[in-house]
Amino acid sequence: MFHLGWFLGNGFGIQPWNPAADGPFTGTNHLDWCKPDLYVDLTDALERACFDYLLIEDTAMVEDTYRGSAETSLRRGFMAPKNDPMPLVPLMAQRTNHVGIVPTVSTIQYHPYLAARLFTTLDHLTQGRVGMNVVTSVTDRVAQNYGMDRHLDHDERYLMAHEWVEVVKALQNSWEDGAVLADLEKGVYADHTKVNPIDFKGRWFSSRGPLNTIPGPQKQVPIASAGGSVPGRELAAAHVDTQMVQCKTIEDITAYVQDMHTRTTAHGRKPSDVKLLFLAMPVVAATDAEAQDRAAQQEAARRSDLAVEYNLWNMSYTSGGRIDFGGIDPDTLVDDIDLSKQNGEHSSIANLFQAQAGKTLREVAATSFQITDLGLVGSPDTVAGKMGEIAQETGLDGFLLYVPPTRLRIAEITDGLAPALKRRGLIRDGYTGTTLAHHLQEF
Repeated sequence: MFHLGWFLGNGFGIQPWNPAADGPFTGTNHLDWCKPDLYVDLTDALERACFDYLLIEDTAMVEDTYRGSAETSLRRGFMAPKNDPMPLVPLMAQRTNHVGIVPTVSTIQYHPYLAARLFTTLDHLTQGRVGMNVVTSVTDRVAQNYGMDRHLDHDERYLMAHEWVEVVKALQNSWEDGAVLADLEKGVYADHTKVNPIDFKGRWFSSRGPLNTIPGPQKQVPIASAGGSVPGRELAAAHVDTQMVQCKTIEDITAYVQDMHTRTTAHGRKPSDVKLLFLAMPVVAATDAEAQDRAAQQEAARRSDLAVEYNLWNMSYTSGGRIDFGGIDPDTLVDDIDLSKQNGEHSSIANLFQAQAGKTLREVAATSFQITDLGLVGSPDTVAGKMGEIAQETGLDGFLLYVPPTRLRIAEITDGLAPALKRRGLIRDGYTGTTLAHHLQEF
């Protein structure tokens, strides 16, 4: 049995909206993406399908690396406009009772005290179903929106993230068990001897504490992360409860699992403490033939001018805003491009350019993508069987599905694939607990 998550890759931002690029089933996303309806419907469907959690991406900038302008970002709706996901979380939780909701929090945007207080509050409002996806942010533009001239170097910001998590955890534990008495007869709400300052002073952060609100149902809110570089893996091994991972091959998945188990053990934790969920973009349709036809159409569409423009834009963003791939002659061999200048998502750039030697930038942009289908193409039963085989062969803990959030695509997964997985006994057929922490450690 494995865990199942959904990655909302555009966050609380404009969802697939352009029929020319996103297909004919985008509905009114171009007008309604700011409203909660689609996200609430998605959360409801995920709970019906017994998913562990929904992870919500976030960024706080308008990207302008590609060709030195924000024109492409705003014309295509790439990563902007985008709303703050935090107010959306209680609305998504209101219709559901079990599925976890994991919004993104950046270590350069949220002081640890602000984050600890916010997520403890959300823990109460969701009755123990919130998690925090801790990121270090990617680009200079985000850093500049928060008072910095340039972003920290990649490895340094992961050191900062370790300290950030330490402060958040200390604050969430600043109220001891039994501190809340709520004794009506004696008129005593809390035992002050069990509420303690943390007096933390570090390289990047300091906080006196204690937290000024009572512990939530989970007390220590589960942490997610996504960094696949060595510093990212170390952060996950030391502190994280579930990690989003990108791999392109079964061999890469197997190696990643083994590496993370070794790192987690070295930090004095059990490998099962960190649930590794691997990103996949399955293509599910009523029959194998229909799914294979759709996959072929998608493969052809990726060579279109619109798709190539997106991938070059995405490469520019993923570099941390340090390489403008739109300013490089597309017929340049990738061997001649200096990728060392990047300061963004190191593992994502490595993923994009993996095994691409001898190809031109144009060829890479038309054929190489951060997230693949991992061979998950077919009818619900066919895809369910393939997922089971991958899980058995690699030892992964689960899959994080990245699917365009149109209502048609959501239904194909939650009302097609999920029931097929349940019939095979590959995912839970009901919840035995109510908190995200319980879901992650249930098996």
